[in-house]
Amino acid sequence: MTRSERLAEQLDWYWRTNLRPRLEGLTDEEYFWEPVHDCWNIRPRGTSAAPMSEGSGEWTMDSASPDTVPVPAPVTTIAWRLSHIIVSCLGYRVGWHFGGQDIDSETFAYAGTADEALKQLDEMYGRWNAGVRELSDADLEDPPAVGPERRPMEGIVLHVNRELIHHGAEISLLRDLCLRQDGAVPRRT
Repeated sequence: MTRSERLAEQLDWYWRTNLRPRLEGLTDEEYFWEPVHDCWNIRPRGTSAAPMSEGSGEWTMDSASPDTVPVPAPVTTIAWRLSHIIVSCLGYRVGWHFGGQDIDSETFAYAGTADEALKQLDEMYGRWNAGVRELSDADLEDPPAVGPERRPMEGIVLHVNRELIHHGAEISLLRDLCLRQDGAVPRRT
């Protein structure tokens, strides 16, 4: 197994055994669920109260410029976190490093349903994983020629692995909390 295959397999094992199975049957109710007041979410265009909203379609992502993010930062929903993984963690980098279509948070068409978001996630994850598996040892040791990241590609891959594992755990916890609101017995669809 090559270094790139080991790096891809680290994330792929987590994807196959933990994250993706935990997302099966995700409902729109869970996708948009706001566990506390003033969450950041994916919302119909023109309905956000956040300092900014990003996206080109009917749905936008609550956002803020770095100097206007509230302190403490808002709690984010499953929809927001999935969108963050799709666009910021995977999408930018697929475009920069593997010749994919450029993804931009301001022009991305955010998903208005859980099913649509999972399709976007599956597509972007598949493109990322395939690209990582094709990297040579030399590719991993050098900073990429394209994109703003100036560290060795191996560091970028490890960073993406950490981001998906970290945000995937948050999404899983939010789903558990949503399914167990008010002490209710969890429902499984």
